[in-house]
Amino acid sequence: MGKSVALFVTCLTDTFAPRVGVAVVRVLRHFGCDVRFPEGQTCCGQPAYNNGFHREAAAQGRRMIDAFDFADYEHVVTPSGSCAAMVKHHLPELLADDAEYAERSWRLAERTYEFGTFLADVLHVDFTQIPAGTSRPVTYHYSCHLRGIQTIEGASAQVSRLAGIDYRPLAQIEQCCGFGGAFGAVFPGISNAMSQDKVTAIAATGAEVAVVNEAGCSFTIEGTARRRSVSVQFKHLAELLAEGLGLMDDQP
Repeated sequence: MGKSVALFVTCLTDTFAPRVGVAVVRVLRHFGCDVRFPEGQTCCGQPAYNNGFHREAAAQGRRMIDAFDFADYEHVVTPSGSCAAMVKHHLPELLADDAEYAERSWRLAERTYEFGTFLADVLHVDFTQIPAGTSRPVTYHYSCHLRGIQTIEGASAQVSRLAGIDYRPLAQIEQCCGFGGAFGAVFPGISNAMSQDKVTAIAATGAEVAVVNEAGCSFTIEGTARRRSVSVQFKHLAELLAEGLGLMDDQP
């Protein structure tokens, strides 16, 4: 019997990258998961938390826990490493002294996974058996928010090991793209310089597709690439897998 999964779609994915959400659901179903969508979900509180509004973030965290605190699924899966990190690491800290929500926050944290880690660690997917879905050269950007959730080696292997892929390693893959949540808005000059460095590194690989599993990172890098006329298409891992498995009819 397959795993029962609740999709935490996240604000940015829902609003700006709905194709990623569709791809996540289709890939999970392909691997036998029963996917549910708790309709009461909103923000996990990360933007407020990043800006120092911890009381407001805690309030959003309580709503998040209420929306996902059901007994009819085993796991919560999200396409965003930063939102996964918020739920897994920061919500339990914010709610540690809350008599009603402290234990519930830990329960939610323990069963929440970023999409790629869920495929690797829970479903034990063999990525070498999945076609790349593109003949174009591909590189991978490692999001800072994955630190503490997934190693660079583990995350990049989910792309580099796909069958038939022309994978181009990214130099200085550990460096931030400049998004950093509120960082890009508070320090735009520094953020832009970091984004420029990231686009330069991507262009140097000769890749035509960049896999970026964090919507904020993707928008930041893609915007810089377009302004510099660097022709690279940006995709989430879920899209790349769904296309390789023949689960997506449209090709962006």
